[in-house]
Amino acid sequence: MISVTAKSRYAVVGMAELARNHGTPVPIATVAERREIPVQFLEQLFSTLRRAGLLVSQRGVGGGYRLARDADDITVLEVVQALDGRLGEEGKEAGGIWADGVEALRNVFSRATIADVAAREDAERGSGMYYI
Repeated sequence: MISVTAKSRYAVVGMAELARNHGTPVPIATVAERREIPVQFLEQLFSTLRRAGLLVSQRGVGGGYRLARDADDITVLEVVQALDGRLGEEGKEAGGIWADGVEALRNVFSRATIADVAAREDAERGSGMYYI
């Protein structure tokens, strides 16, 4: 009923990887390798996200993909809906607890940004800033 596919999950983590490069284009093969995502699959996802205006591609030496906007300005909900369509329409139509569940998920995804995802991953990996 609430359909968030693996495409969206892979796209969000791929975009979090791009966020770590602060606007510098990253080759798709590099993102795929770092995130253990098949290159062809990631190419399809990033192509869709580029058409949706969430990514920018650059050809040539030093080329790759970068975020179209600041990572703080791209929500997880935007990414999910670019790939999976409007999130939870079936649940809203069903009403009751289903509509409540969909609304809760939409609220979480609309508040979470790509920057938040990247920061959370860094914290979970224990790769915070250390000062000596």
